[in-house]
Amino acid sequence: MVEPAEFSSYYGRPILKEPAWKQPDVPLYLFLGGLAGSSATIASLAGLTGRPSLARIGRLAAAGGASASVVALIHDLGRPARFLHMLRVLKPTSPLSVGSWILAPFSGLAAVSAGSAETGLLRPAGKLAGAAAGVLGPAMCTYTAVLLADTATPSWHEARRHLPFLFAGSAVTSGAGLALLAAPKSEVAPVVRAGLAGAAAELAVAHQVEHGLGLVSEPYREGRAGKLLKAARGLTAAGAALSLAATRSKAAAVAGGAAYLAAGLCTRFGVYQAGVASAKDPKYVVLPQKARKAAREQ
Repeated sequence: MVEPAEFSSYYGRPILKEPAWKQPDVPLYLFLGGLAGSSATIASLAGLTGRPSLARIGRLAAAGGASASVVALIHDLGRPARFLHMLRVLKPTSPLSVGSWILAPFSGLAAVSAGSAETGLLRPAGKLAGAAAGVLGPAMCTYTAVLLADTATPSWHEARRHLPFLFAGSAVTSGAGLALLAAPKSEVAPVVRAGLAGAAAELAVAHQVEHGLGLVSEPYREGRAGKLLKAARGLTAAGAALSLAATRSKAAAVAGGAAYLAAGLCTRFGVYQAGVASAKDPKYVVLPQKARKAAREQ
């Protein structure tokens, strides 16, 4: 019996180019955008339900996270003018164009909302900006997943139906984590529930990504990406468990919040690393193509 031949491409060269985005700029951009989006929505809902401290924390986190996200993106692009050039037109068929037009207005609205609340100036405009930022929050949480999925990178593209939900769940737990760290115990009950819902969604979708995509699920389980995503699962579960005592113990709230935030970072860096690994190995490009072709011919 002849052993099965090991797959390789011509000269062992990758078929796809490795993603050229910088690290840690882009994974941080993914994380900070999700944190800002969920925090804006938390702030808006907290204001409506009479939780002023929670609303303030959410506004500041939304403004700070969005600003830091823009800085990370511009640093990756190399020049601020390149980000401005992305705003010259709005192309609905381009996730990059639509994402730019989500990030730019959201950042401005979040900054106006936080600035107005902190200074007491233009309060009606600040409240309106905060409400608008809260509405845009879910889009901020998920558009970066669409950016990744709309590439030829195998492990990102094949997960196109899952990544938005994974990023949404992770963003909710990250926003809840920051609120647990900073908000008083008397106001965190809704955040605890939101974090539990986000954690459940994140863990369920992560399992699908890591085991339900066939061959291209391998990069999510192996190497550096596998270690990061395994850590993310453990931290998410720990954050959820600790948050159950957040209304009674500030120490539990702080520990749970820190675990949620660390999990969010691990998720973004892990997903990014999985995409890089899948682009480097030709088998993740060719073998799924052959499988799809065989399925069509049956």
